[in-house]
Amino acid sequence: MWGGRFAEGPSALMREINASIAFDKRLWRQDIEASRVHIAMLAAQGIVAQEDADAIEEGLDRIEDEFEANGVAEDPALEDIHMHVEHRLSESIGAAAGRLHTARSRNDQVATDFKLWVRDAIDMADEGIAALQKALVLRAEEHEASVMPGLTHLQSAQPVTLGHHLMAYYEMLRRDRSRLADARARLNECPLGAAALAGTSFPIDREATALALGFDRPTANSLDTVSDRDFALDYLMAATQCALHLSRLAEELVLWASQAYGYVQLSDAFSTGSSIMPQKRNPDAAELVRGHSGRIAGATVALVTVMKGLPLAYSKDMQDDKEPVFEAHDLLGVSLAAMAGMIESTSFDTERMRAATEAGHATATDFADWLVREADVPFREAHHITGRAVRMADEAKVPLWALPYDALRSIDERIKPAVFDVLSPDASVKSRTSFGGTAPAQVRKRIEAAKKALGMLE
Repeated sequence: MWGGRFAEGPSALMREINASIAFDKRLWRQDIEASRVHIAMLAAQGIVAQEDADAIEEGLDRIEDEFEANGVAEDPALEDIHMHVEHRLSESIGAAAGRLHTARSRNDQVATDFKLWVRDAIDMADEGIAALQKALVLRAEEHEASVMPGLTHLQSAQPVTLGHHLMAYYEMLRRDRSRLADARARLNECPLGAAALAGTSFPIDREATALALGFDRPTANSLDTVSDRDFALDYLMAATQCALHLSRLAEELVLWASQAYGYVQLSDAFSTGSSIMPQKRNPDAAELVRGHSGRIAGATVALVTVMKGLPLAYSKDMQDDKEPVFEAHDLLGVSLAAMAGMIESTSFDTERMRAATEAGHATATDFADWLVREADVPFREAHHITGRAVRMADEAKVPLWALPYDALRSIDERIKPAVFDVLSPDASVKSRTSFGGTAPAQVRKRIEAAKKALGMLE
């Protein structure tokens, strides 16, 4: 490839550290696609004879069929996927293959291939997130009125519904899809034609190649083009945020599946046993999703560190851009699929959830709100009165709503029997009718909006 400049070949160690084919072979489809578009443009511009362009296109077709059937036969001496394709093309059609690299460099070639791959990865992630959203929405619809304790600091706070809780993750994932869409829009400029770093003297048509590859436009600065990996970082950062959301949901499933909570039983399909303890049902799938989030975040940090401080334009450090992205893509894909499977197949113990709600004085805020609303008590004073009632219930070892009226009246004479209308968990959730609240009617509205957004009403 560059032997004319060097009298001797690279050492075996140099070949090993320099070769990237072991991982960048993933780009073979994108490399062939971009090469087809490039040679078609060269022929249209009269830069390469149509006869040679036809031979190259036919050769690329054969290589595509070969790679599809048998994979890429790795040769570290050829360094990367770009040279593997070009070398195989030369073996297939002869000297005409050498015209394919006219008016391009491996610098703009790899940037183009990688952008095409990341764009596909974004689309796949979006599909995976949408599938999980649909699973959440269907289970939320099933449990729009199922009462459970809403927690802060892992302490019982206020009653919510399981449907409302599940829809919270729908909202997180909605933002994840938005971030991916933003990343896709930003990356959709075509690097092809920037060449090594300064553009080319050949009369190429960059608008044509950009359009043919599905980009909105060509990139505007050749130096920036070959040194830009913002698109990869955008993807990784969006993937990391999504993985963090998956990790939070996974953590809840792990907690809920424990005997201490007993809120859920994960299906056999997403649980494992123990080699020594026959009774065990371990939430390994959820734990692995939780663990994968750390590796995805690590991939982001890795690429940030690789790119930090690199001068313009291309540096070989950037060869280390792909493995973190590939790893994050693989982990995110399997995490999304596993989480969707868990949500679809998990059994929820709503009676256990209700019992936990009743045991935690979760309607104490409703008590305080009633005093403000019905007895005209300032909220801070109402908070104090309610706190005394909670202490009394703790001492009696009964739920707040089970205290005798006379006992409540002894705390403050402004308390009336009507207070019991707001002290049950069901009454509490039904009262939370503000937009975005946990009232079943509000949850139902949000579910319908989500089903419409996801195309589930067609």
